[in-house]
Amino acid sequence: MRKNLVLLFSVFTLLLTAQVRLNKPEMYIGVTGGATGSMVVFNPKVTQSYIIGTNAGIVFRYIAEKNVGMQAELNFSQRGWNEKDSLFSRQLNYIELPFLTHIYIGKNNRVFFNLGPKISYLLSEKIVKNGLNGSTDVQHVTSIQNPFDYGLCAGFGFMVNLKGNVFQFDTRAYYALSDIYSNSKRDYFANSNNLNLSLNFAWLLKVK
Repeated sequence: MRKNLVLLFSVFTLLLTAQVRLNKPEMYIGVTGGATGSMVVFNPKVTQSYIIGTNAGIVFRYIAEKNVGMQAELNFSQRGWNEKDSLFSRQLNYIELPFLTHIYIGKNNRVFFNLGPKISYLLSEKIVKNGLNGSTDVQHVTSIQNPFDYGLCAGFGFMVNLKGNVFQFDTRAYYALSDIYSNSKRDYFANSNNLNLSLNFAWLLKVK
């Protein structure tokens, strides 16, 4: 699945290379925030439900071609997982850098689609709830072993431009290509990659 996702993103990016240049490039900067629902894809499987968190950050967007631009962000994001009828949950706090291709339709009011890679670093972690006293499961007794995280994200939304003030709403999905626990042959988990969805609201100023 990971190889297929990388191939899909690569092909899509190549299809965007031949675009019409704008006479006046657009530049935006602003803030974003929202809610996240996260889990971790474990192999062997761990039964889970989403843990709810928040995200917030700053956004920079530059558009030099018709219908296509680029977007970079610096965000704080809460992830983690919730398992076994909410008897155990762990929260993971990341700082993250998405680098996205921004595709849009419309003039002032637009529908858009964002996709691209994201890199993250674990700032802190905490066990939010532990009702499994005495458990020796790896994910219950072991701290996160790989703080560096990377993967692919994609999402869509809409924006309204009111005299240079841009208000937008979008939803986004992220699938990590890295694992939070070591995955050598002697380790318990073969895979342990982050998976999360987010709903976001942003306010941007058009500065160019």
